Amino acid sequence: MGVLVLTLLTGVIFPLLLFVIGWPLFPHQAGGSLITRGGTVIGSALIGQQFTQPDYFHGRPSAAGSGYDATASGGTNLGPDNRKLIDGVADFTGIRQLADQYRQENGIAPGTPIPLDAVTRSASGLDPHISPANALLQVPRVARPE
Repeated sequence: MGVLVLTLLTGVIFPLLLFVIGWPLFPHQAGGSLITRGGTVIGSALIGQQFTQPDYFHGRPSAAGSGYDATASGGTNLGPDNRKLIDGVADFTGIRQLADQYRQENGIAPGTPIPLDAVTRSASGLDPHISPANALLQVPRVARPE
């Protein structure tokens, strides 16, 4: 009997209560923080997108599916001294490769320290935010005329 009551309370009543309170008070956030352009939804302020063109700031690497896939949200669960995380394997780019790629894309000398968020994946794999240090290193590339 106790399990049934607890299940109803935490699995049905509490989520419904949050929905009933949250939707009218925070409609933008409860609706997914969607971004629209010309009446068309183009993304969410909470989910990153894969930008590869040089005139855009590049976000954190993603471990969610094939990159920022909200249906496959999740981190790698690799510890900080895991060789796969550091050196990578055939189907997984490691921190060393990400750092080399970041330096090459942004014209940074080898061995120059780069921000952690440029080479590490967020826990959800969807985080769109970058640090000010990361953005500053990307400014010359983004501002470069074509």
